Amino acid sequence: MSRIAKQPVSFPESVQISIKDEEILHIQGQKGELELNLISQVAVKIESDQLLVNSTSKSKFSRAAAGTYRSLINNMVIGVTEGYKKELELVGVGYRAKTQGKMLNLTLGFSHPVNYQIPDGIEISTPSQTEVVINGIDKQKVGQVAAELRAIRPPEPYKGKGVRYKDEQITLKETKKQV
Repeated sequence: MSRIAKQPVSFPESVQISIKDEEILHIQGQKGELELNLISQVAVKIESDQLLVNSTSKSKFSRAAAGTYRSLINNMVIGVTEGYKKELELVGVGYRAKTQGKMLNLTLGFSHPVNYQIPDGIEISTPSQTEVVINGIDKQKVGQVAAELRAIRPPEPYKGKGVRYKDEQITLKETKKQV
């Protein structure tokens, strides 16, 4: 069994966990609720304030899946208790962001403004015109939205203009010189 799957997932008393028909794991906390479809190669047991994940067979896939599902369950517990947050910053003259309802309006130096539809379960706020904060309970969804926003205008290597993660280091290239 994987080293990660051997560790139990502990959760606070405010989190309710239930398993429906040994196929769907349902986790509910103060921030919201999440569900995970289980596979037959992984067995999940609830013991008081811990969750144990085991592989059902000795196959390589089953052992790997046990570690993966343990990490997914741990991320869900953290999500419904604390939530996840990603911060982006816009670097460039005239680059700005503004939220309007379920829409994020971005001005990124294109000939047109970019409108991004905010998915369900995600909250986007703009504390300043050059900062975007993404919050949610689903770690995968928060990361995916951050990656999609960054992909609209990734940082370019000469001046560093574009959308980047808050503490991302961009290695700038030296400009081409004529001899």
